[in-house]
Amino acid sequence: MILIAESGSTKTDWRLLGEKTVAKTETIGLNPYFVDADQIAYEIKPFIENCLEKITEVHFYGTGITDDSKSEIVKSGILKALGYETKVFTYSDVIAAARALFGRKEGIACILGTGSNSCLWDGEKISFQIPPLGFWLGDEGSGGHLGKLLLLDYLHKEMPGDILEIFEKKYGILTRSEILTKAYKEDKPNKYFAGFSVFLSENRENVYCKKLIENSFSQYLEKYLLKYPQRAEYQIAFVGSIAFFYKDILEEICKKHGIEISKIIEKPMDELQRFHQND
Repeated sequence: MILIAESGSTKTDWRLLGEKTVAKTETIGLNPYFVDADQIAYEIKPFIENCLEKITEVHFYGTGITDDSKSEIVKSGILKALGYETKVFTYSDVIAAARALFGRKEGIACILGTGSNSCLWDGEKISFQIPPLGFWLGDEGSGGHLGKLLLLDYLHKEMPGDILEIFEKKYGILTRSEILTKAYKEDKPNKYFAGFSVFLSENRENVYCKKLIENSFSQYLEKYLLKYPQRAEYQIAFVGSIAFFYKDILEEICKKHGIEISKIIEKPMDELQRFHQND
């Protein structure tokens, strides 16, 4: 049996692939920057403890898989939950995107979800990448970035009166102290800020909201996508909830920069399942 996981900042999708069966579940996001091996084991053990067959391979794709130390946290947690040795492979979220979007073909894979990322994929590995800088220094175009721009305007009193009224009717009056506590004192600030992207989606026809979304997407293109060499030679595709639900605005901004999007999918897991079943 093969166990596959695709983990973002918010949640993790799991698939257990048997010869003729597929089991599914969902857990919290398992970013090794925020969770340890014990918590990883605790989250996945209920899903696998009743598995009658031995799991021969585990493929874990996730946000936060940035170096060997983070990979070891994930591997340790999975093996602890299993209770026996097996092959555990870990990959970054951008490899999940690349395999889901292109399989073993080449292309530029882009992620716009809670966070953002991108890479040039040669069909087997990442051949070029503008390194992502995470929530505080980067994540342009993501849900976290959209929420951050919105709350910055709110705190700076730059939000137009009509949208301010709608905002405070939905969320109440947010204090500077409350927002800063969420930003600097509590876990997963990216998830908190990304939650406000829902407001932008609900009010996307408002001129201010649409312009803010366009600004965030333009920053993503300028900081990352437009820097890829010979990008016109490759297909460009997106994965992630923000890319999927703001598809119309994203395509509009990309066209202004001469970029045609070949594909947009919300989640990579179905394609990852097919990739490993056919591998």
